[in-house]
Amino acid sequence: MISVRNRFHGRGGLKRVYEQGRTVRAPLISLKYNERRKPGYRAAVVVSRKVHKSAVTRNRIRRRIYEIIRCADPELTSQKDMIFTVFSDKTAELEAPKLKVAVEELLKRSN
Repeated sequence: MISVRNRFHGRGGLKRVYEQGRTVRAPLISLKYNERRKPGYRAAVVVSRKVHKSAVTRNRIRRRIYEIIRCADPELTSQKDMIFTVFSDKTAELEAPKLKVAVEELLKRSN
């Protein structure tokens, strides 16, 4: 899990990213990002109930993506606000190395 300082607090930050951010999309996940003035990054993972009815599964997807972001190269995540949106329940069953490649590819395309 990422630290508290790397999470969004309130809706103001998310709203700004949704309104002003740019989008990079992969088949299962998309990344909406915006540059920050402050050092560091903030990240959010959005998994809708439409993706999977079970909260356990949605939280598992969220935790897996947060862990990939936490372990990612600092150059890929520096000074960004990022919102990952999951579109498919296949993400829950995707093997860890493949999910890591998908998330890191989105981060590379956002630079």
